[in-house]
Parts: sequence; C-alpha cells; structure tokens
Amino acid sequence: MKYALLDSGNLQKLEQVGEYRLIRPALNAFWRPALPRREWEAADAVFTRDSSGGGRWSFNRKMPESWTAEWGGFTLKIKPTGFGHLGFFAEQYRNWDFFRSAASGLGEGARALNLFGYSGIGSMAMAETGAAVCHLDASRGMIEWGQENLKFNPQVPPAIRWIADDVNKFTQRELRRGNSYHLIALDPPTFGRGSSGQVWKIEDDLPKLLGVCNRLREPGRPFTVILSCHSPGFSCLVLERLLEEACGRGGRFESFEMTIPESTGRELPAGVSVRYTV
Repeated sequence: MKYALLDSGNLQKLEQVGEYRLIRPALNAFWRPALPRREWEAADAVFTRDSSGGGRWSFNRKMPESWTAEWGGFTLKIKPTGFGHLGFFAEQYRNWDFFRSAASGLGEGARALNLFGYSGIGSMAMAETGAAVCHLDASRGMIEWGQENLKFNPQVPPAIRWIADDVNKFTQRELRRGNSYHLIALDPPTFGRGSSGQVWKIEDDLPKLLGVCNRLREPGRPFTVILSCHSPGFSCLVLERLLEEACGRGGRFESFEMTIPESTGRELPAGVSVRYTV
C-alpha cells in the first residue's frame, strides 16, 4: 500500500502510511482540517510531542514494530521512532526525481555523494539511473535501515557504498585521498552528533562543509549540489547565498519550498531546497 497525506490542520497531519493511519505533529499547519472529524478519529496511532524534544506514541490498535509502504517509486521500511519519525521524509520526493534525472544525465562514470543520507532513499534514486553512490550517515542504525530499504527494491543496482562516519571527518578524508564527485546531496539537521560524538551545529558547520563539497568536484565535468533544509531561519535565499559563497556565481540556482501533496488538493509545506548546477 502507498503513503498518502490525507489532511492537515490544527498543527497536525493525518497520514495513510501503508496499511496504517497515523497522526503526527505539523507545527506549521495553522489552518483548520478539511476532512470530517471521523476521518481523524479513525487513526491507528497518534504521536504527541513533549517538552524534551521527543514524545510518545499512543496506539489505538495493535500494530507491528515495522511494515512497508510505497512512496516516490520505492518500497520503504516504516518504523515509528521515539522522535515521531517514520524512516523517510515524504517532502523529498521531488528531489528523488531530480537525483534520477541528474545521475542519468551525467552519463557513464557518474559519482554521487549523499551526506546526512538517513535511510538511503535519495541514494537509491541516484543509483537507480547509473551513478556509483557513496552514502554517509553518522548513525549505524540508519545505515542498516538503508540497507534494508535496498533489499526491498531489487530494481536498484547495488552500487551504493554505505559509510557510518562524521560528515566533516569523512569529507576532509576524501579531499586528502583526491576523490571527487559530480553530484552531492545534503539534508543537514539543525543539531546533531557524529559517529564519535562530534557536535554539528548548522549555523557554524554548514558554510564550511559547503566549501569542502565544492573542492570535491571534478574539474571540467558538470557538477550539481542539492541542499535541503528544515531549520528555522534557513530560507531559500539563505541557502542560495551559502552555496554562492562556497561554489561561486557561475552556476544556475533553482530554489523551491518542499511540500507534500494532500488528498484534499492542498499542499503541506515542509522545508526548502536549492539546486546548484554548473
């Protein structure tokens, strides 16, 4: 069964995630829900945030620990986490489509790097059309989740190298090794910790990381960076300025607000994304 955003409003969203209907926070859904209350009352589970930054799930029926759902052309492992996540970010579907077309357009020998790669869906999109992909995430658990997702999608070539490491340590090591890439994707968190406890703060670390990414490009070949973000204060224009500072003004920028289409015909905003191509 597929994923679908059914409705949103009152700071919540109602989602059909495969077989199960869930309610999760949507902190920018200031409007009223469009569907009748009975549709919301039929939810199988509800996630409620608490002051710690986490939250708790309340289940209205017995549910498995994990299951699968289809979205963006892939079969995905779904597993509710203590932070209210499910293992994928539905708003990224447009970027997955772009990864497919960009990797295909690079031709033979294309190399892609997916930083903060999470559960590997973007990496699968890159590999699906021929790129050799390096997938990086600081969490070994997410690396294993991504490998499970790959098993659910036999149409994707196993051309993904899975690495659990700190993003700054890894990219600096790639520079020293003389490695280069033609397509780099980043979806950085506001705050995080690396594989050995290194602290990541987006306002301090993202500008430096983008500079390193620019140095990882192969001279004389097309180069694309896709940067997406959910952090307050990081608008499309802010991301463009950071990419321009790191990569120069010679490229082409495409910016947009990421959204999830709703069954009601509306769309739920969920972060921003900028693509830089040269």
